[in-house]
Amino acid sequence: MTDAVSSPRDARAGIGLFLIAALLFFCAMSGTTLPTPLYTLYRQQMDLSQAMITVIFAVYAGGVIAALVLTGRWSDQIGRKPMLYAGVGLSVASDLVFCLAGPLWLVLLARMISGLSAGIFASTATATVMDLAPPRHVKLGVLVATAANMGGLGAGPLLAGAAALLMPLPLLTPYLLHLALICLAALCFRHVPERVTKAARPDWSPQSLALPPEVRRAFLPAAIAAVAGFMVFGFYSAVIPGFLGQIMGYHSPLLIGFVAGFIFLASTLGQALVGHIGAGWRGPLGCLVLGAGTTIMAFAFQMQSLPLLLLATLVAGLGHGLAFRSGLAAIGAAAPDTDRAGVISLYFVVSYLAISVPVVIFGLLTLALPLAPLATGFAILATALCLLALSLLIRHR
Repeated sequence: MTDAVSSPRDARAGIGLFLIAALLFFCAMSGTTLPTPLYTLYRQQMDLSQAMITVIFAVYAGGVIAALVLTGRWSDQIGRKPMLYAGVGLSVASDLVFCLAGPLWLVLLARMISGLSAGIFASTATATVMDLAPPRHVKLGVLVATAANMGGLGAGPLLAGAAALLMPLPLLTPYLLHLALICLAALCFRHVPERVTKAARPDWSPQSLALPPEVRRAFLPAAIAAVAGFMVFGFYSAVIPGFLGQIMGYHSPLLIGFVAGFIFLASTLGQALVGHIGAGWRGPLGCLVLGAGTTIMAFAFQMQSLPLLLLATLVAGLGHGLAFRSGLAAIGAAAPDTDRAGVISLYFVVSYLAISVPVVIFGLLTLALPLAPLATGFAILATALCLLALSLLIRHR
């Protein structure tokens, strides 16, 4: 009788711990996109060019890549909780440095710290949420982990935009609000048990990024689609605020935050839809929808139409979610057990290189060329990459 009573209670407790881990993941990732709707204010305060804004964003992506490569295996060695608390500490430090930010070097430092935090959470928190998933709902762990990741990235600009519009001190209040949220989530996370046995002699070597020959066929189209999708994400995080303000005349932090965050939320929805689509159609459909979204985006940039841009954001986000999750599943299935972690880490490294490198090149080009036609060309390039990935997937089928 006792077992019958305690079992549902234990199940509810397990679900609660699972949701707490997802909440911490969500709060941490939301902090990494807080500055997006505030870039226009930083530009006015520091007289920054669009090229420097893209450099600031690239510094963040560099921190993410460094954390993925250097610490990707550490949570398997010393446990999930120490790594996650290190990520929380870096997130708190980033908020505090942003609160002090006056000179440009402090903004760059805050973005680097934020990137390190995001890199730790991207690998470790994903594994933690999957570890804590209810035994009968393993797929739920994958979905909740990706939803917490992308949902947090989408919520950050919305939180910062609303705080900047409705509260005083727009370059201070958003970070104080996030500081309170991440600390509260970290306090709740104390009750989550450690699921990893610590190694007697931890291996601190960097994550291997080798690509086994048997994975290359699945990896190439998945990586090309990831490049197309994540370069659009980088564009929305670093360039869209300036485009909305300089070209389209929209300066509201809330509107900028909504547009920048909407693509991440749409990607979350796209990832949730993957389970309702046949396995053989997920990748091609994702590339097709993403390509349709970037095509609409090119017309939106050319016509300087906000409604068309919102439609493009929705379609491209859905396509990204489908392509990203199907690509991750494909390379995970193709990789041997002994190399799976390295292959997945390489996939994330390629994705974050795609977030940063193209927008930095774009930012440098804005020093010599007008922003509007450059944005149109950027969208056309993303469409071409989608078509290339689609052709490879069709050929492999």
